[in-house]
Amino acid sequence: MKTYIRSLTLLLLCITGSALAQNATIKGVILDENNVPIPAVNVTAGNGLGTQTNFDGYYILEVPSGQEITITFSHVSHKNAVITIPRLEPNEDFELNPVLKVDVEQIATVVVSANQRKRVQGLTTISPEAIRKIPGANAGVENLLKSLPGVVSNNELSTQYAVRGGNYDENLVYVNEIEVYRPFLIRSGQQEGLSFVNSDLTRSVDFSAGGFQAKYGDKLSSVLDIEYRRPVSFGATADLSLLGASVSVEGISKNERLRGIVGMRYRDNSLFVDAKQTETNFQPRFADVQTYLTYKFSNKFELGFLGNVAINQYDYEPLTRQTNFGTLADPIALLVFYEGQEKDRYNTYFGALKGTYAVSDTYTAKFIGSAYQTTEQEYFDILAQYRLGEVNTNIGDDNLGEVEFSEGIGSQLTHARNDLDALIFNAQHKGIFSLSDETTIEYGVKYTHEDIRDRVQEYEIIDSAGFSIRPPIIDFANNQPYEPFEAPIVPFTDIRAENDVQIDRFSGFVQWSKATTLGSNDLWLNAGVRSQNWTVSGDGIESVTQTVVSPRAQISLKPDWEMDMLFRLSGGFYHQPPFYRELRDSTGTVRPGVKAQQSIHIVLGNDYSFNLWDRPFTLNSEVYYKDLTNVNPYTLENVRIRYRARNNAVAYAYGLDMRLAGEFVPGTESWVSFGYLKTEENIDDRGYIFRPTDQRLKFAVLFQDYVKIIPDLKMYLNLVYQTGLPGGSPSYADPYDFQTRLPDYKRADLGVSYVLVHDKKQKDSGILKPFKELSIGAEIFNIFDVRNSITNTFVRDVYTKTQYSIPNFLSPRVFNVRLTAKF
Repeated sequence: MKTYIRSLTLLLLCITGSALAQNATIKGVILDENNVPIPAVNVTAGNGLGTQTNFDGYYILEVPSGQEITITFSHVSHKNAVITIPRLEPNEDFELNPVLKVDVEQIATVVVSANQRKRVQGLTTISPEAIRKIPGANAGVENLLKSLPGVVSNNELSTQYAVRGGNYDENLVYVNEIEVYRPFLIRSGQQEGLSFVNSDLTRSVDFSAGGFQAKYGDKLSSVLDIEYRRPVSFGATADLSLLGASVSVEGISKNERLRGIVGMRYRDNSLFVDAKQTETNFQPRFADVQTYLTYKFSNKFELGFLGNVAINQYDYEPLTRQTNFGTLADPIALLVFYEGQEKDRYNTYFGALKGTYAVSDTYTAKFIGSAYQTTEQEYFDILAQYRLGEVNTNIGDDNLGEVEFSEGIGSQLTHARNDLDALIFNAQHKGIFSLSDETTIEYGVKYTHEDIRDRVQEYEIIDSAGFSIRPPIIDFANNQPYEPFEAPIVPFTDIRAENDVQIDRFSGFVQWSKATTLGSNDLWLNAGVRSQNWTVSGDGIESVTQTVVSPRAQISLKPDWEMDMLFRLSGGFYHQPPFYRELRDSTGTVRPGVKAQQSIHIVLGNDYSFNLWDRPFTLNSEVYYKDLTNVNPYTLENVRIRYRARNNAVAYAYGLDMRLAGEFVPGTESWVSFGYLKTEENIDDRGYIFRPTDQRLKFAVLFQDYVKIIPDLKMYLNLVYQTGLPGGSPSYADPYDFQTRLPDYKRADLGVSYVLVHDKKQKDSGILKPFKELSIGAEIFNIFDVRNSITNTFVRDVYTKTQYSIPNFLSPRVFNVRLTAKF
């Protein structure tokens, strides 16, 4: 109870003010020639912003102030209306009520070309509607990210992803400019439950796989920038399936000053875990509540609040497991009998306040404050007794498939009592100077305090045929029978540590952006620099302070050609100062002197927009190179990362990413992705070996379709093929001795839905009348029932002394039903 009170207090104390960007508001009602409101009208601004009218024809759209804005109103049954609005004051409310006609296209003043801001920055924009519809074992934003080139994940139950050779800890995630975090201790994807990002609340999703600007934080690999919706009317959604449920409600006050949206989710992974090879008693309970509220005090000041409470409880009791592997000529099986259980808890509490103050027409100030707390426990005692042997392959035999001759017998006892309590405070100020329509200066300063209390108590005991296995210590010698063995019996691994660590960080950035011309060609320039100073201290820890500086730049050129081409070159120095997990080595000891990993990153990109079959398409291509120094090597097991906490390696990564996106089927969004990556590291100058995320080739397809004669019957397909990742190594083993790869990862998820109610198919009476949209569908995960593996378990044969790497398989084919509704 004290923890909950403490966490709620933190949410209330997390205060700061600030004013968001220099925005104005355009709103109104769109009518037809008979003065009847028109629903589902697309309202888009020339800078990529957009919305849609509700069933009363009402819309509201936030646009930048201080510049002319071109608004396009489009509807399938009416001609477009294109209207240019003069410059609006910051936070000004402007009412515009156009009338759409059936036969005459309307153009008021001059139509200006669309702003290229996101293309210039190299950001990939993902449709929130596609996020909500595309099937996946862990559906959401991350599910679609994994279909992009350069993004790697071979675990469908995890929301974590690696980008261009990096690991899961090297990705920035922002929601409404507020950095969000994930739990520390999670070991496997089936323990994760829910991503922080709630797709029901999402308005826009932008993603950069590298070469991002200085305004983004200090990570090596990628940026995911999420914006939550600002409601324009009352609405509600519900999504129900065998995997859980989600509900969201949104609304706006009468005076239109207060807007709010609340989302609640529940997740249950037992559908997948029960289908795996390990028979278990499994009781997962993953739930969260999230809200985003804004209040407009005046035309110059607005305050927003983002809050999240997540309760994740994972109870796991394995019973038996049989894994068949080997070849047809020499089949081998691992049969395991379990005793014991695992009980894990990952509870997180997050609150942030963000204010907006438009100081003048040319200057906007922002102040953001946030607090994050995670309390985690990882308790388990599991005894696994195994038999490794030959499998009966006699067809028709009653014992077909069973182990009939044991080559190895042993047991493994794993124990853990791990607790972690982390508290993170952030206070940040950002500012934007608009020197002109073409030139902008942005800056920011940030203070972060991290307070981590961590207890690690875990051990592993392994015996084979009754003999206890010692840890593979190089200088240990057993000279029996010539000399008596007097060393004590010790566990194979034994980690005991208690850490009380505080980290204080001061960071800041400044960047300059300019839009200009080079002859008749459009040119965009960006240059900036980041810096961070951090101090690690704590109980029994010698205080260490370090500083890094990261200059970055971008240049984009749009030639004056008939073809719509954009060329982009970006790069610079990217540093990742160590977070707590990167400071803790394999013994649990905190090493405060760990340096920031450094990457010199260069990205050359091209965007080519064209029409094919009279429909829009875009081909995005990027080549990149990373030169990494001060690398902190790590081992990867499922989604758990364990660092060596030593900057004793160098590395490199290079590759090619390509994506063709467009309307392969009219009115839908689909894409095909291809990625090539090579990344290697050199530890202690011993030569280059694969990095744990060395994913050489990737193909992905995201496809949407519908039946032409029954357009309400829709299909969604998500295909991924990836060559195998390195298979890892046993605990404490030398990674140079284990350079094998897992089998290729192949997965296809299919969703089929039928829309019962939508804007053109509403019911005037009956039980369907309350619904604005209602659909029912079925999903098949892993439709080809491919046996993908995530890690290897290493077991030794006591007769031949052979050590087998036994794959730990992921989920097989699984069926799901789904109901989605909007009110």
